[in-house]
Amino acid sequence: MTPPRLALLFDLDGTLVDTVDLILSSMRAAFDGCPGRRPTEAEWIAGMGKPLRVQLGEFVAPADLEAVVDRYRTHQQANHDRMTRAFEGSVETVSRLKARGHPVAIVTSKFLVPARRTLAHVGLLPFVDVVVAADTVLRPKPDPEPVLRALEGLSRPPAEALFLGDSPHDVAAGNAAGAVTAAALWGACTRACLEPAGPRHWLESIRELPLLVERLDAA
Repeated sequence: MTPPRLALLFDLDGTLVDTVDLILSSMRAAFDGCPGRRPTEAEWIAGMGKPLRVQLGEFVAPADLEAVVDRYRTHQQANHDRMTRAFEGSVETVSRLKARGHPVAIVTSKFLVPARRTLAHVGLLPFVDVVVAADTVLRPKPDPEPVLRALEGLSRPPAEALFLGDSPHDVAAGNAAGAVTAAALWGACTRACLEPAGPRHWLESIRELPLLVERLDAA
């Protein structure tokens, strides 16, 4: 009997889609008129991969949080289509791996509705079996719950899964769940930022993914 194909789990922003400019412009819009210090771009990028309220809550007083969240989401929704694009090769690579029989899940810190909007906008939604979002779990990344929930949806154990992400929170969640982890070096985080999380594999381009998957399947 042919062994089951490796399950493939992906982070969304910074891994399959390029939304860094949208994220940073949404952050700036959110903090316009907000008392206190606005985070630097480097500080904001370092926190990417966390749910929005968690990340904003590190810089905003509780009394101001909902207003800042609302400004962020309003700006993001208004500019989403104009400032969201798939990374070169990501749609082609995911569709190719899906056609080979690999089940595919998205594990994102976005909420479910905007995550599905992004996937549809860039043409990835037809190739995705399961979407696990920040509002579909109790404990989002870096907790392993979202990864385990995705694997449950794909009916696969962690040992038969690869999780690719661009932030330390992705790698930490994948490692804690027992999946094989790979770091995407084309996203917002640098190698130095990702190294402490301990990814098993490093990819310079998403076009390198099929070869890694072949090697892991063979093993």
